[in-house]
Amino acid sequence: MTTQHQHLVYGHAINHDCLAFIDAPTAAGEAAEIRALAAARTWGEARQVQMTRLWNPAGPECYDEDDYPDDEPFRIAEVGAVVDMSWPKMVAVRALDVLPEDLQDRYGKVVLTVHDGEYLEIPLDGEAELVAELRERGYEVTRDDDLINLLDGLGLGSVTA
Repeated sequence: MTTQHQHLVYGHAINHDCLAFIDAPTAAGEAAEIRALAAARTWGEARQVQMTRLWNPAGPECYDEDDYPDDEPFRIAEVGAVVDMSWPKMVAVRALDVLPEDLQDRYGKVVLTVHDGEYLEIPLDGEAELVAELRERGYEVTRDDDLINLLDGLGLGSVTA
């Protein structure tokens, strides 16, 4: 059986109490952008954070200097898109893009949310079998709960500069 080599990161997504899977290079890039924005000390710094994988919820297209002067202290937990949980994008949706359809059908169920659309709910008790099947198909699979939850925005409300 031939399959493309793909490295996935997965973990327990606390917000939805299920397993979430994401492409590893995408996860690393997005995490770096989230950390960079969270580290901004002023609104001016936050507006300057360069994003290539995510959109900047504190960027000039969202807030300008009339809203928050460049020298005003920045706290990521106060950004509107973070407060309303629309940034970053819900991590549990990523499994719909990275997992083979037959495994999605066997191990998860599609759940529709009111505000964020569909995500794949994969119960925690299916972890061992699903990971084993992915590895049999040539996937590299690494568990990192902290990374998965950072990508889901968990804890951004408690990030301090």
